[in-house]
Amino acid sequence: MSQKVLIVDDEESIVTLLNYNVERAGFATEVAYTGTSGLEKATSIPFDLIILDLMLPGIEGTEVCKQLRQRKIDTPILMLTAKGDELDKVLGLELGADDYLTKPFSPKEVVARVKAILRRTTKKEVINETPIRIADLTVFPEQYEATINGETLQFTKKEFELLSYLAKHRGKVLSREQLLNAVWGYDIAEDTRVVDVHVSHLRGKIEPDLKHPVYIKTIRGLGYKMERPY
Repeated sequence: MSQKVLIVDDEESIVTLLNYNVERAGFATEVAYTGTSGLEKATSIPFDLIILDLMLPGIEGTEVCKQLRQRKIDTPILMLTAKGDELDKVLGLELGADDYLTKPFSPKEVVARVKAILRRTTKKEVINETPIRIADLTVFPEQYEATINGETLQFTKKEFELLSYLAKHRGKVLSREQLLNAVWGYDIAEDTRVVDVHVSHLRGKIEPDLKHPVYIKTIRGLGYKMERPY
């Protein structure tokens, strides 16, 4: 059975273009032209991925994303925005989107991103069930949970996958490209800003002092390393 993609955008020409290319790549599609109808479909029909425009009539894409995550619907979301403002991209990621693309974009790039996200989310991995303890932080890979001093933390799915990967490879310096490939499934270097944003979110949840991170260290010119702070 083909994997199913929901396309939510108010520009008919873009929907037609996306629909044609996504179906040509072997996926089944549904479309919605407003945030309201997109939210209704996303909450009533199971999809493997949602392509979601940021600016929509009715309910904006950011609100759609927010409501889906609040309802514990963790369908991967590829957010589209016509804006180049970094804040819009960061907001989308902060609300739970898995990736973003700025308009104008090529259909080939969209399809590549869709495949990369789905490849990652459907990949069967052998997960180490043993909790990973790093000082006061404990990560439970299979349960998608982590605690600090016994207190359960809240993460988006992608934030937790990044945390889990860093924890499993604690003590090793990992480049942004390595993290992008491992967590987002990209075979080539893409926009590594996605990694930086998610690391920032993780630090906000696990670091006792954001000015002086002790769990996730930035290794200038190389990437990031998770280590035992004491």
